[in-house]
Amino acid sequence: MTAEGLTLRLAEQAAATRWERLPAPARQAAAQAVLDFMGCALAGAEEPVALHLGAELADAGGAPQAGVIGRPGRLPVAAAALLNGAAGHALDFDDVNMGMPGHPTVAILPALLALGQARAASGAAVLAALVAGTELACRVGRALAPGHYDGLGFHATATVGCLGAAAAAANLLGLDGQGTAVAVGIAATQAAGLKSQFGTDCKPLHAGAAARTGVLAARLAARGFTARTDAIECAQGFAATHSPDFDPAAAAAEAPGGYYIISNLYKFHAACYLTHAPIEALRGLRERFAVTAGEVEEIRLTLADACDRVCNIAAPRTGLEAKFSLRQTAAMALAGVETGALASYSAETARDPELVALRGRVAFEFRPELSHTDATVALRLRDGRVLTARHDSGVPAPDLDAQAARLAAKFQVLAAPVLGAERAKMLGTRLLALGEAADVGTVMALAGG
Repeated sequence: MTAEGLTLRLAEQAAATRWERLPAPARQAAAQAVLDFMGCALAGAEEPVALHLGAELADAGGAPQAGVIGRPGRLPVAAAALLNGAAGHALDFDDVNMGMPGHPTVAILPALLALGQARAASGAAVLAALVAGTELACRVGRALAPGHYDGLGFHATATVGCLGAAAAAANLLGLDGQGTAVAVGIAATQAAGLKSQFGTDCKPLHAGAAARTGVLAARLAARGFTARTDAIECAQGFAATHSPDFDPAAAAAEAPGGYYIISNLYKFHAACYLTHAPIEALRGLRERFAVTAGEVEEIRLTLADACDRVCNIAAPRTGLEAKFSLRQTAAMALAGVETGALASYSAETARDPELVALRGRVAFEFRPELSHTDATVALRLRDGRVLTARHDSGVPAPDLDAQAARLAAKFQVLAAPVLGAERAKMLGTRLLALGEAADVGTVMALAGG
């Protein structure tokens, strides 16, 4: 694939995506992405970032077009996309796709749910649009890797994510390839988001802003708003200004399983995804050898050097900062703290003397050739033993049915405290069968406060 015409080719592919043409694994994976996002958004609806945004948007008012997840009331489409996207990412517990690399669903789906309610779109149409947007976002992300995220410090969930949201919303609006390319161009000139903001409220704001930018871009394109249809590859365009490593051929690589959405990775630890591999490796050593915190002389983590720039807050003070601290999450894993529990990430846990002492024994070796999701850990114990383990958290689940069961359990844990167990169970069942819903608004009504 050459650079010339890249935006239009990707836009045409997104515009052509239809539910009836999708294979069963892509359909199933899309519904699972919706289920996981909704659980995260329900649990995140009362987080400070969602409360602050909600108050600001309520003050601004506007047409009551779309519902707010986990709370009463309705907002204009773009405002609902912003708020629901921020809530979905507030806990940093939502899905990841290393093709971006980033969080695709939280940047794309809130735009579709808001727009879908305003248009009484079917669940199948929303799911097909989600697949289309995820595909475009991951292909653009591949073309900009590694410099966009690793080198320059852009948060791909925000930047690449808003292009995916624009393509997805354009698909739901029925725009053709040309119109979708215009929508992508409108989004591209607004794309923003810095990794340096990780550990603050700005990170979830990035996700909501991507959804809002995408839905606005598609609606403007539908009204005849103009933009370049080569916004990604043109001189001084998105690629030239956002990556030193632009490789248009990477956008044409075959997606694993045929569609990138099938490669979504799901979080079962409530922290930055790049902490998951060392967490799993350390948990395995603790359980296998019955290691206690007092026995540990040193914890050495060998990781990709990108991890140092993403999640290496040395002395976290808050629960949010703890989610981006390799030292803290390693200490939690080794001390037996439940890293999948939301309550484990708090200021109290960050100050816990045992964990503070244990994280002080963490040492690093960062290597450029390793993947983001690959970790080797070595525990040097006071009796002289050295225990080692390796884990790669970047391998998608081989069994989608088993993944669905695990995600349903996670959803119930997140949603039941907000909705009640019975309503949460009903909503979870409806979400996994979203492709059968005649109007996505009827399902969204179950998620309101």
